[in-house]
Amino acid sequence: MDRLAAMETFVCVVETGSFSAAARRLEIGQPAVSKTIAQLEKRLAVSLLLRSTRGLTPTEAGLAFFERAKRALEEADEADNAARGAGGGLNGNLRISTAVTFGRMHVVPHLGPFLDLHPQLSVDLLLDDRNINLVEEGIDIALRLGPLSDSGLTARKIAECRRVVLGTPAYFAKNGEPAHPADLFQHQAVIYNRGGGATWPFSQGSEECPVTVSGRLRVSAAEGLREAVLAGQGLALGSQWMFAPELASGAVKTVLNDWTLPRQELWAVFPTGRMASAKARAFVEYVQGLLLNERN
Repeated sequence: MDRLAAMETFVCVVETGSFSAAARRLEIGQPAVSKTIAQLEKRLAVSLLLRSTRGLTPTEAGLAFFERAKRALEEADEADNAARGAGGGLNGNLRISTAVTFGRMHVVPHLGPFLDLHPQLSVDLLLDDRNINLVEEGIDIALRLGPLSDSGLTARKIAECRRVVLGTPAYFAKNGEPAHPADLFQHQAVIYNRGGGATWPFSQGSEECPVTVSGRLRVSAAEGLREAVLAGQGLALGSQWMFAPELASGAVKTVLNDWTLPRQELWAVFPTGRMASAKARAFVEYVQGLLLNERN
């Protein structure tokens, strides 16, 4: 058995979720895929996949093997590139996960130039506001916003931006502008459950002034927060990233600018225990450069 080929087949089965999908990606017959997995399990003397009517799920041993097999394949690719003197030429598939709104606004529009730089590379972009299991989903790199809840993650902070209170000019023309955080009690807030909820922790120098706002509308996703604010349904606490086009055009304006709110952090997160591959590192550096240029 070709061990590297067997690893590639197994990784492909886990990533695609079925023997037939893996066969299509590898451009071989499904029986060949099934035979390779059976031989691999026999050689290792362990079950790697749970088979059911709903599909294939890696066992605990399968997940551990998947992690190391994928790393081995990536290192083999990097060794080939180094031998060819093609250190900058990335290839293969890169699976990326990020939040829906951030991905739509700050990742998708810039993937074209990144792929142009690396014509042998393809990207699977998973847009999901949930913090998914990176190993189970076969993710190489995740971009996550805000504080990390799992201290065991392998992560690196790559950027941060201000969070601000904002609304449309029409909303403020109708309801007035708050001059102090306490004035927010007189306003309708659109409350973003994943963005800190109803308590907004203002500070000014050594003074701390947390305010619990109220509003008739709560949303669970950034897309909903954006649309509600742009429709004039209230003011909101959001990051400059979330409203970048509207802040630039004047479609929304910020208030309480002499008060400070905790900054929005962006983290590059890697599957636990895995060193970042060259293509994952290149993508992180690319995004970091984009956000630096946007800030400047």
